[in-house]
Amino acid sequence: MHAQAHNSANKEYLSQRNISIQRNLDVMDFLFGKLLADQPLGFNVPKALDHQWDLFRLGIVATVEHMTCVLGKYALYNKEWERLGADANMLDLVKWHGAEEIEHRTVAFDLYRHLGGGYISRYYQSVIVIAAVLGLWVDGAAHIMKQDPRYASIQPAAYKPWIWREWARIAQKDNRLLPHPFWLVSQQLGYLMPWYDPVHEAKTEDAIAYLDQSPAAKRATLKVA
Repeated sequence: MHAQAHNSANKEYLSQRNISIQRNLDVMDFLFGKLLADQPLGFNVPKALDHQWDLFRLGIVATVEHMTCVLGKYALYNKEWERLGADANMLDLVKWHGAEEIEHRTVAFDLYRHLGGGYISRYYQSVIVIAAVLGLWVDGAAHIMKQDPRYASIQPAAYKPWIWREWARIAQKDNRLLPHPFWLVSQQLGYLMPWYDPVHEAKTEDAIAYLDQSPAAKRATLKVA
């Protein structure tokens, strides 16, 4: 359902406005559909390493889910966008997505621990994943910004300092318009602690409360009924 929602947003909204994210989708498809597949890059995983390969992939997903939960928490509790008059439909979409990320934040992590995932491997793996995901997020944003004529002369890219400085500049006022990059990094530090548990990130009750009152969710419920 989550993947289908992303795909429909791409087809029904972005493509109609000549905003292409196919490159971004191709990167994700390669990472999760080929590199981290049951048969990575087409190679068979030895039987003796089957369980470790599953744990490795679960550890990656658990780390990513922590990062999306942090963004979900930021979006759900953000009051500044509404104060500035953000589009009501877009605001609902972002907050719904934030609530949904909070709602399922413990699933991958709990399964990782249940299947024997340990702290040491999680620590070293997550350090790499956190850096990689931040880079992928900025790379994806840069690709979309390149399509905006206003940035034609700049040609934004993840490896160019400009996009990181611009992100920090926009976010520097109270961290309310965008999450500041330093704030976002600081929110990952807790995940590296042995006692970390995603249940302490935000509140499930708040997420469910928003999902219950979301205008779009209510309309969808009426259509199903």
